Amino acid sequence: MLGRLLEAWQRHREARALRDRAIPETLWQLTLARYPFIARRSAADLAELRRLCSLFLAEKEFHGVGGFEVTDEVALAVAAQACLPVLRLGLAAYAGFVGIVMHADEVLAQREVMDEDGVVHRYEEQLAGEAMEGGPLMLAWGPMQAGVDPTQGLDSIYNVVIHEFAHVLDMADGAADGVPLLPGLAARERWLAVLEDEWAWFCEQVDAGYTTLIDPYGAEALEEFFAVAVEAFFVAPAELRLEQPPLYTLLAEFFRQDPAQD
Repeated sequence: MLGRLLEAWQRHREARALRDRAIPETLWQLTLARYPFIARRSAADLAELRRLCSLFLAEKEFHGVGGFEVTDEVALAVAAQACLPVLRLGLAAYAGFVGIVMHADEVLAQREVMDEDGVVHRYEEQLAGEAMEGGPLMLAWGPMQAGVDPTQGLDSIYNVVIHEFAHVLDMADGAADGVPLLPGLAARERWLAVLEDEWAWFCEQVDAGYTTLIDPYGAEALEEFFAVAVEAFFVAPAELRLEQPPLYTLLAEFFRQDPAQD
């Protein structure tokens, strides 16, 4: 009885969110025109994505910093790209945070790190986005525009929204290590076997100075390789399948999507 009541309440809550956060057709078409890698998905995928975007916008709280105005256009641009990776996984994957902080452009973050001798080194890092366990998630609108069309003057794929939400998925098991939440030790070992082999090949290409589809930033660490690989998987799936087939297959199985085929 309690379970049926809970299901009924959840359906009512979702129906209200879909009504209150209904996306105007003009705004939806503008978003599809801005992001070709989304627009090329099937009609069924786009219908589900639009539904998830409404629910996402009902759940998350956007905050503009430094006078930046988070318009409906900005919020939907974030939602559409963020919801694409969880098209089959569901929004529960993003339940660990609520706040999304938006800047007009990149920001300088103060960092410090202690070396093995106990000496603290302080430095500044320029950020286009940042995901933290428990939130909030930070994004910059300017860099979001730089990655709109991967065919225009970009050597490698770049998408800051998908990148940061990939980090959210990575941290779902409590660690930012390039391994998302998986159904057991065997699945984790298989994941690492494939991902580490693909990372090693990728790092060899970067070290040799070759142009790679995946952003060279992925050579920094396994968790960054996962995030930039997810960018390529959704933005240029056919190209990723050609360049690193085992990596593409691994991501297709996890996300339950085959965007190159679709």
